[in-house]
Amino acid sequence: MYAPERQQEILRLARDGGRVDVVSLAEEFQVTAETIRRDLKALDRAGLLRRVHGGAIPAGRLDFEPDLAERESTAADEKDRIAKAALAELPSEGTMILDAGSTVARMAAAIPSETSLTVVTHSLPIAARLADHPGIQLHLVGGRVRHRTRAAVDAWALRAYGEIRADVAVVAANGFSMEHGLTTPDLAEAAVKRAALTAARRVVLVADSSKYAQEQFARFGTLSDVDLLITDSGLTPEDANAIQRAGTEVVRA
Repeated sequence: MYAPERQQEILRLARDGGRVDVVSLAEEFQVTAETIRRDLKALDRAGLLRRVHGGAIPAGRLDFEPDLAERESTAADEKDRIAKAALAELPSEGTMILDAGSTVARMAAAIPSETSLTVVTHSLPIAARLADHPGIQLHLVGGRVRHRTRAAVDAWALRAYGEIRADVAVVAANGFSMEHGLTTPDLAEAAVKRAALTAARRVVLVADSSKYAQEQFARFGTLSDVDLLITDSGLTPEDANAIQRAGTEVVRA
């Protein structure tokens, strides 16, 4: 089978099943995993599929949401660099909101032990990482916990964020762009993220470059709501300059 024929069949399988994975496709077509990765890359560049960890999904699916384990393992090196750079934004003896997200969680885990800080979060994984930190006064926002992200959502969480004012909010997004702003697959999570944005004097977005120009179902803000974007070097200098001209500072870690 020639590559174009194989790619056409991969596209059909993705549309029929909602997702394809590298291992299964390699077995299906009796080729190497690297060959399948090249096929998926070609289909991604053509705008027909969207690469995700371990496989791909049809490009039109804006409601796809990877689970916690998958997000943790995707772009791990880039997220580590972004998390390290974000530590510079810790307010000295101030207050900080930490949004639910794998990159934010990496930042939380890297906060130095000598740091003195008040942290508010609706993320159970982040709260668990900070619960024993000696210098952090931790406030856990309650609400209905979404199984997929382990984050509290709905009225209780919204009410809590409506009653505070923090120095800095570090937020995450599944997609961000000049045109479509900040997006995530779930409406309830989007509402809480929006509340966290408005509860802080300064907003820092931590997002790896693979999320740039991606659009998800629920919008919770625009790039103009963000004071600082911390991403990786995969974001081109041209795109970084365009974002900065619009008023958001950009750090490429």
